[in-house]
Amino acid sequence: MTDNTTRLDHVVLWVRDPVAAAGFYEKTVGLEPLRVTEFAAGKVSFPSVRLNDESVFDLAPLDSAGSMNVLPGAAGSAGHPVNHVCLSLPADAFDALRTRLEEADVPVSGFSYDSFGARGKARRSFYFRDPDGNVIEARHYA
Repeated sequence: MTDNTTRLDHVVLWVRDPVAAAGFYEKTVGLEPLRVTEFAAGKVSFPSVRLNDESVFDLAPLDSAGSMNVLPGAAGSAGHPVNHVCLSLPADAFDALRTRLEEADVPVSGFSYDSFGARGKARRSFYFRDPDGNVIEARHYA
């Protein structure tokens, strides 16, 4: 593959308990956890979960937000919430995710149809929150 396009590398989600958040994203959402053991041992500053070969969610400890000053003058933006993050899934994985969320008693929205996204109109989509209140949209295209 030629690496000549811009791609999404990662999204940082602020979470109260990164280990618990990784467990939610693994067991309920179906994502692969990364660096959880290393985080728990104090060897890395946050764990992640893999969305695909190219993208991850970093699960940053909310209590470290105050010390995040990666851009001069922007310390106040650390921990600022994002409106939502959208996961695009194949139809069968979309249905399986909704089933796992319902089985775990995670509230989900009703379906939206033909919502515009990166690949055009999505056939169906719905929203849910992770245990830290981050809003996630799940969708699938035709």
